[in-house]
Amino acid sequence: MILHHLPTLCLVLSATLPLPGLADIAAVPTADIRPAFDILSATALRDGNDVTFRMTLAAPAGADTPASVGALAKAPVWSYVWPTSLDPSTVGFEGGTGILALAATSHPDFDDTPLEDETDDGDAANDGAAWHSHWVVLTPTPDCGDGALAVRDIPEGATPSLPETWPGLPLFIDSPGFKPILQGQDIEITVTLPATAVSAGIGYDGVTAALRVNGSVHAPLLCVTDVFDVASGDLSLPGRVD
Repeated sequence: MILHHLPTLCLVLSATLPLPGLADIAAVPTADIRPAFDILSATALRDGNDVTFRMTLAAPAGADTPASVGALAKAPVWSYVWPTSLDPSTVGFEGGTGILALAATSHPDFDDTPLEDETDDGDAANDGAAWHSHWVVLTPTPDCGDGALAVRDIPEGATPSLPETWPGLPLFIDSPGFKPILQGQDIEITVTLPATAVSAGIGYDGVTAALRVNGSVHAPLLCVTDVFDVASGDLSLPGRVD
């Protein structure tokens, strides 16, 4: 299950959303997927303005992390991702700029959460391998491959609207400090959203994927290189937060 699935997501999100759908998404186990990234279900539960996005895997969540390559160039990023129908402006990005997704990521070669010390060792700059949260804006990016997505770049000199906890990378990425909870086969992240966003309804899906930093550390900076699994099977965002 690789890049040819990604254009479907772009087509879905170009339509009017949210659409009628399911409260959660049940997935079918797949034998050839690494079990810690084989999705059994994706769920989102609302409590007031707080939404808990959850994924259940075929093996302990977060048990596998990418191997270090010793440099930022070509650094791998493994992720649990919840693409949503929310506009990027919901969390402070420039509006209408792509697919807003919540992600839990691990990448041992760099740290992109300068305000957080995930390992509680007194050093906030060495925590990339620990699972941590991001909001990202994904866009179709031909330079990453046919039909592939990337985290949206910020061109040199551009000054788009960005969240207050933007980590300073030239990307549409936010490091909001929401702590991923990994317990057994489940991983979940609870986020607080504007009342108008949650009351309007949110479409979502569950995806496990790999990304990689460009070898030249240049545009595009961070490409999606592989999609391990998709909860819905077709990236149609059938999950509903109502």
